[in-house]
Amino acid sequence: MLWKLQQKLVGSHPSTYLSAPITSLEMNSWSSPPPKAAPVASRAADGAGLGGSGAWNQKLEERRIWRGGQRVSPHGWVLISLLGDLLLVVLAGFLAYWLRFHSFIRDFGVMDTMAMRQYLGHIALGSVSLIAVLGWEGVYQRSALLRNRWVLSRVFKSCLLWTAGFLAVTLALKFQPAISRVYMALYGCSAALLLLGWRSEFHRFLRAPSRVTAFQQRTLFVGWNGETERLWKALKNDRVAAFDLVGWVDTDSSESEQPDRKVSVPCVGHLQDIERIIARLGVDMIISADLHGPAERMVSLANLCEREMIQFKVMPSCFRIFVSGLSLETVSGTPVLGVNRLPLDSTANVLLKRGLDIVGAIVGLAVSVPIVALFGVLVYLESPGAIFYRQRRWGINGVPFDIIKIRSMKLNAEADKGAQWCVEDDPRRLRVGTFMRKWNIDELPQFWNVLKGQMSLVGPRPERPELIDQFKHVIPHYNARHHSKPGMTGWAQVKGLRGDTDLEERIKCDLWYLENWSLLLDLQIMALTFFNRDNAY
Repeated sequence: MLWKLQQKLVGSHPSTYLSAPITSLEMNSWSSPPPKAAPVASRAADGAGLGGSGAWNQKLEERRIWRGGQRVSPHGWVLISLLGDLLLVVLAGFLAYWLRFHSFIRDFGVMDTMAMRQYLGHIALGSVSLIAVLGWEGVYQRSALLRNRWVLSRVFKSCLLWTAGFLAVTLALKFQPAISRVYMALYGCSAALLLLGWRSEFHRFLRAPSRVTAFQQRTLFVGWNGETERLWKALKNDRVAAFDLVGWVDTDSSESEQPDRKVSVPCVGHLQDIERIIARLGVDMIISADLHGPAERMVSLANLCEREMIQFKVMPSCFRIFVSGLSLETVSGTPVLGVNRLPLDSTANVLLKRGLDIVGAIVGLAVSVPIVALFGVLVYLESPGAIFYRQRRWGINGVPFDIIKIRSMKLNAEADKGAQWCVEDDPRRLRVGTFMRKWNIDELPQFWNVLKGQMSLVGPRPERPELIDQFKHVIPHYNARHHSKPGMTGWAQVKGLRGDTDLEERIKCDLWYLENWSLLLDLQIMALTFFNRDNAY
């Protein structure tokens, strides 16, 4: 998915938002870069010293020969990582067996001691299946070689899923001998610890200056715009990025922009001289950011990259949201690029999220009843009147519903100025309301909205229709956040973006959440809600 490809390129935390998707049109590549050449300052300088088409063809041929002489290609390092993982997973199986049946915990439980030969089948099947899960998570890809944090998170997730899944399958199919639950827990923990340690050292080895350039691809941008600049900055800030950025080519297009003066981006020439430029700079990848020229120009550029075995990618600037959902499909024999795949478009994911909501809402209601009763009494004593406050909000797909809160403000607080956000030191708040809003206690009755299916535990916070009528015309992509149920908490809230804060940043966080949803992400956000209360007033 394109948004996840961006995260792989920059190796960033989920809070990093890039609006520059990259679509791969050709996936041929070399194994490692040639020696770096000095960038070309202008069109005239680019052609100097090349001696015509024969010279740059010779340059390309020399580059291919140089690459063919590399001792270990990136694909070889991927194979080494796979074999290392397999060895340690097998070792983890034997270690778990020894701990379960020959260490001080051997008498824990009622299972009889098993001979090693009886568990060899479990170890073999378990090792192969865990490697398969790691591969399914994308660990064994060339693009993952330099992405340490990303790989470690996938390794931990894989071990967790594999432990539960392998135990469930072996028990359901009644494998003989019956597998010990304690053994499986030890197997999963041992595999996770060994793999995390080995992967950390392996990545430290690969990141050595003498090796890291073998995995980087010399990248040239064709055209320049705001999305290109954001991507350039992100990649430049990543010391182990998969790309070695060599500069950009001016297309002389009316839509083309100039780089910010603060960004050190060399212009290496003009599009007319692209063949000489790629030969001189040893380019491995071209990313086209200018799609406003004639179609023939784009076709010629793609054909050039195909002939010279260069990766060709485009940044479809017409897509600014839900870029990870971009996919190419065929309609009546015609290829069509569009947004049609988001995690919560999957029925299975929707059911998983709804299951978590139901369980969480039932537990939340049971735990919060005495808290709601106590603060309800305090509210009534300070300001006699209704304890609960109902307010119209927009739900999924713009369907309105009434949100329920413990009243934290004076009666008729909006009678004078109408709908508005609460601000710091807001005079409309009750004394007890200030405390409730700080600790999100006024939101506890919304567990009932979650149980009814109007809200989710986690999602973009619902807004009032009066405010939405204003925002949807001035904030880009504002209504795109209504593609899922609103939540009691969300990614924007744990980032401190609530109330009267930067709306554009809030929308970016909400859209990032929709593109990257997972059950683990929901659990992470719920946990962070208890610790991050910035701008909760």
